[in-house]
Amino acid sequence: MTQVLVSGASIAGPTLAYWLSRRGYAVTVVEKAGAPRAGGYPIDVRGTALEVVRRMGILPRLREAHIDLRRLTFLDADGGQVASVHPHSVSGGVAGHDLEVRRGDLTEALYSVVRDDVEFLFDDAIDTLDQSGHGVDVTFRGGGSRTFDMVFGAEGTHSRTREMLFGPEERFHRYLGYCFAVFTMRNTFGLAHETMMWNTPGRAAAVYAAGAGDDVHAFLNFVLPRPPFDAFPDPQAQRNLVATVFADAGWEVPGMLAAMRAADDVFFDAVSQIRMPRWSSGRVALVGDAAYAPSFLTGQGTSLALVGAYMLAASLTGDHAEGFAAYERDTRPFVTQNQDLVGEGGATLFPTTPEALEQRNTRLRALTTIPTPKGRPAHSALTLPAVG
Repeated sequence: MTQVLVSGASIAGPTLAYWLSRRGYAVTVVEKAGAPRAGGYPIDVRGTALEVVRRMGILPRLREAHIDLRRLTFLDADGGQVASVHPHSVSGGVAGHDLEVRRGDLTEALYSVVRDDVEFLFDDAIDTLDQSGHGVDVTFRGGGSRTFDMVFGAEGTHSRTREMLFGPEERFHRYLGYCFAVFTMRNTFGLAHETMMWNTPGRAAAVYAAGAGDDVHAFLNFVLPRPPFDAFPDPQAQRNLVATVFADAGWEVPGMLAAMRAADDVFFDAVSQIRMPRWSSGRVALVGDAAYAPSFLTGQGTSLALVGAYMLAASLTGDHAEGFAAYERDTRPFVTQNQDLVGEGGATLFPTTPEALEQRNTRLRALTTIPTPKGRPAHSALTLPAVG
């Protein structure tokens, strides 16, 4: 039986493990966290990815977990309303069809359908990879070593497997000119099933109420010419940078900054993509954000992870080299088309100049829907093959 290792147990990893197990592979999943990660911000499942979760049998469960976001209100610098629209008018989603769920609800659903069929190693990670023999010799940070026929990196944008195989992240990191911080704060706004977004040129602050509960997701996004590499490993430096950028901001931003200072779940990162000339090396392949992170501006990160994992499993019908080549050939056009959505998302949500902001606001006031390109949507621009 072919022995494979999947590194990462978020979305792409468990999806790949499920389909490889269905094909008769002996699958081990290693994850640095102590358990599947609960909670997290809302994510979208759209287009072709809906067919992936349907074939996995978890679509009904995800429909029950769907967040019914009903309103997106845009505000000007003084907190006055610019426009209030249905979220799908901006996102290009399909009401009653596409899904928005909490990230933890999806990871738990994926884990539930694969945990009895594959081996999970939590609180551990790959330390080294050696392909000099007939397989891939892996040593683990927790101690011990094993040999696998193939290894798959699914650890996200800052993938350790990618770094070991292909070199530093900077080679493949396409910075899109923004940084962001997201965290949880008290719902002092009286919001329910809605988002409010404040904009000035190059800055945005949003609060997102997934339901009618006591907490909201807070989001601060801003333009920065270069990635703040010094701040990435330093949580205090991250908070200081955000506070400095928004120091003179109006509306509810001062309260958001105070909540960020006190929050224990702040996630800070650059808005970026991963673009690679190839996704595999020898017997090791990458999947999901590790290979082709599209950034949240596309709304397609989760969907690309689901579809990419499915396509990788479907491509492995014999020799690993032929399978990896088929995976890239059949999946890359879909990935590229979805990564290229990034310009549309940035222009709508985060205008960087006064002129661009006024043009955006004029469109919002005049239209109930932001026009989308004609033809087959990028979200659905791939027909899934069968997995035997």
